[in-house]
Amino acid sequence: MPRRSLIAFVLFIFIAAPSAMAEPPSAQREILAALEQWTSDFNAGRADKVCDLFAAGLLADVRGAAGRDFSIQCRVLRQALADPDHTYHYAFRLKEILVDHDMAAVRLTWTMTTRDKATGAIKTTEDGGLDVFGRGTDGRWLILRYMAYERP
Repeated sequence: MPRRSLIAFVLFIFIAAPSAMAEPPSAQREILAALEQWTSDFNAGRADKVCDLFAAGLLADVRGAAGRDFSIQCRVLRQALADPDHTYHYAFRLKEILVDHDMAAVRLTWTMTTRDKATGAIKTTEDGGLDVFGRGTDGRWLILRYMAYERP
Protein backbone atom coordinates (compact mmCIF):
# COMPACT_ATOMS: atom_id res chain seq x y z
CA MET A 1 0.00 0.00 0.00
CA PRO A 2 2.73 2.58 0.75
CA ARG A 3 4.27 1.92 -2.66
CA ARG A 4 0.95 2.68 -4.39
CA SER A 5 0.68 5.91 -2.43
CA LEU A 6 4.18 6.90 -3.49
CA ILE A 7 3.41 6.15 -7.15
CA ALA A 8 0.17 8.13 -6.93
CA PHE A 9 2.01 11.06 -5.35
CA VAL A 10 4.73 11.03 -8.03
CA LEU A 11 2.09 10.90 -10.77
CA PHE A 12 0.29 13.83 -9.16
CA ILE A 13 3.50 15.88 -9.11
CA PHE A 14 4.27 15.20 -12.78
CA ILE A 15 0.74 15.63 -14.07
CA ALA A 16 -1.08 18.11 -11.83
CA ALA A 17 1.68 20.34 -10.51
CA PRO A 18 2.91 21.79 -13.83
CA SER A 19 -0.61 22.74 -14.86
CA ALA A 20 -1.27 24.27 -11.45
CA MET A 21 1.91 26.34 -11.72
CA ALA A 22 1.26 27.57 -15.23
CA GLU A 23 -0.43 30.94 -15.63
CA PRO A 24 -4.00 30.53 -16.87
CA PRO A 25 -4.39 31.02 -20.62
CA SER A 26 -6.66 33.99 -19.86
CA ALA A 27 -3.57 36.15 -19.16
CA GLN A 28 -2.30 35.52 -22.69
CA ARG A 29 -5.76 36.27 -24.09
CA GLU A 30 -5.98 39.50 -22.08
CA ILE A 31 -2.57 40.67 -23.32
CA LEU A 32 -3.43 39.77 -26.91
CA ALA A 33 -6.73 41.64 -26.57
CA ALA A 34 -4.89 44.70 -25.19
CA LEU A 35 -2.50 44.67 -28.18
CA GLU A 36 -5.38 44.27 -30.62
CA GLN A 37 -7.32 47.11 -28.96
CA TRP A 38 -4.31 49.43 -29.08
CA THR A 39 -3.76 48.62 -32.77
CA SER A 40 -7.41 49.29 -33.52
CA ASP A 41 -7.36 52.57 -31.58
CA PHE A 42 -4.21 53.80 -33.31
CA ASN A 43 -5.39 52.83 -36.79
CA ALA A 44 -8.73 54.53 -36.16
CA GLY A 45 -6.92 57.73 -35.11
CA ARG A 46 -8.18 57.67 -31.51
CA ALA A 47 -5.56 60.02 -30.04
CA ASP A 48 -7.31 59.89 -26.65
CA LYS A 49 -6.70 56.11 -26.47
CA VAL A 50 -3.17 55.61 -27.87
CA CYS A 51 -1.52 55.85 -24.44
CA ASP A 52 -3.88 53.39 -22.72
CA LEU A 53 -1.54 50.43 -23.29
CA PHE A 54 1.39 52.01 -21.44
CA ALA A 55 2.12 52.21 -17.72
CA ALA A 56 2.87 55.64 -16.24
CA GLY A 57 6.43 54.45 -15.51
CA LEU A 58 7.08 53.35 -19.10
CA LEU A 59 10.64 53.24 -20.38
CA ALA A 60 11.21 52.47 -24.05
CA ASP A 61 14.19 51.97 -26.33
CA VAL A 62 13.70 52.45 -30.05
CA ARG A 63 16.66 52.14 -32.40
CA GLY A 64 17.74 55.53 -33.67
CA ALA A 65 15.77 57.50 -31.08
CA ALA A 66 16.44 58.80 -27.60
CA GLY A 67 14.97 56.80 -24.73
CA ARG A 68 11.30 57.41 -24.16
CA ASP A 69 9.22 57.69 -21.05
CA PHE A 70 5.43 57.73 -20.91
CA SER A 71 5.02 61.41 -21.80
CA ILE A 72 7.46 61.27 -24.73
CA GLN A 73 5.88 58.07 -26.07
CA CYS A 74 2.41 59.60 -25.92
CA ARG A 75 3.60 62.79 -27.59
CA VAL A 76 5.22 60.80 -30.44
CA LEU A 77 2.05 58.77 -31.02
CA ARG A 78 -0.26 61.77 -30.89
CA GLN A 79 1.97 63.72 -33.28
CA ALA A 80 1.86 60.81 -35.72
CA LEU A 81 -1.92 60.78 -35.63
CA ALA A 82 -2.05 64.56 -36.16
CA ASP A 83 0.50 64.54 -39.01
CA PRO A 84 -1.10 66.49 -41.88
CA ASP A 85 1.22 64.97 -44.48
CA HIS A 86 1.16 61.24 -43.67
CA THR A 87 -1.11 58.47 -42.50
CA TYR A 88 0.18 55.60 -40.39
CA HIS A 89 -1.14 52.08 -40.01
CA TYR A 90 0.12 49.46 -37.56
CA ALA A 91 -0.18 45.68 -37.63
CA PHE A 92 1.58 43.14 -35.46
CA ARG A 93 2.62 39.52 -35.66
CA LEU A 94 2.79 37.82 -32.29
CA LYS A 95 5.66 35.41 -31.66
CA GLU A 96 5.07 34.48 -28.04
CA ILE A 97 3.67 35.58 -24.72
CA LEU A 98 5.38 34.28 -21.59
CA VAL A 99 3.47 34.99 -18.37
CA ASP A 100 4.66 34.59 -14.80
CA HIS A 101 2.17 35.85 -12.24
CA ASP A 102 1.73 39.61 -12.82
CA MET A 103 4.55 40.01 -15.36
CA ALA A 104 4.75 38.98 -19.00
CA ALA A 105 7.28 39.13 -21.81
CA VAL A 106 5.88 39.51 -25.30
CA ARG A 107 7.94 38.99 -28.45
CA LEU A 108 6.37 40.40 -31.58
CA THR A 109 6.99 42.17 -34.85
CA TRP A 110 5.30 45.48 -35.58
CA THR A 111 4.70 46.48 -39.19
CA MET A 112 4.11 50.17 -39.84
CA THR A 113 2.84 51.36 -43.18
CA THR A 114 3.27 55.07 -43.88
CA ARG A 115 1.47 56.78 -46.75
CA ASP A 116 2.44 60.21 -48.03
CA LYS A 117 -0.87 62.02 -48.53
CA ALA A 118 0.44 64.25 -51.33
CA THR A 119 2.10 61.60 -53.49
CA GLY A 120 0.45 58.40 -52.34
CA ALA A 121 3.92 56.87 -51.82
CA ILE A 122 3.89 54.02 -49.34
CA LYS A 123 6.72 52.94 -47.06
CA THR A 124 6.61 49.84 -44.88
CA THR A 125 8.93 49.10 -41.96
CA GLU A 126 9.15 46.15 -39.60
CA ASP A 127 10.32 46.44 -36.01
CA GLY A 128 11.23 43.45 -33.92
CA GLY A 129 10.08 44.05 -30.39
CA LEU A 130 10.14 42.83 -26.84
CA ASP A 131 7.47 44.23 -24.53
CA VAL A 132 7.44 43.69 -20.79
CA PHE A 133 3.92 43.86 -19.40
CA GLY A 134 2.79 44.16 -15.81
CA ARG A 135 -0.68 43.93 -14.39
CA GLY A 136 -1.83 47.38 -13.28
CA THR A 137 -3.65 48.10 -10.03
CA ASP A 138 -6.91 47.97 -11.99
CA GLY A 139 -6.08 44.47 -13.30
CA ARG A 140 -5.28 45.58 -16.86
CA TRP A 141 -2.06 44.50 -18.57
CA LEU A 142 0.16 47.51 -19.35
CA ILE A 143 3.53 47.85 -21.05
CA LEU A 144 6.21 48.74 -18.49
CA ARG A 145 9.23 48.46 -20.80
CA TYR A 146 9.75 47.87 -24.47
CA MET A 147 12.46 47.65 -27.08
CA ALA A 148 11.86 48.00 -30.80
CA TYR A 149 14.43 47.67 -33.54
CA GLU A 150 13.81 48.15 -37.23
CA ARG A 151 14.64 45.10 -39.30
CA PRO A 152 16.70 45.64 -42.44
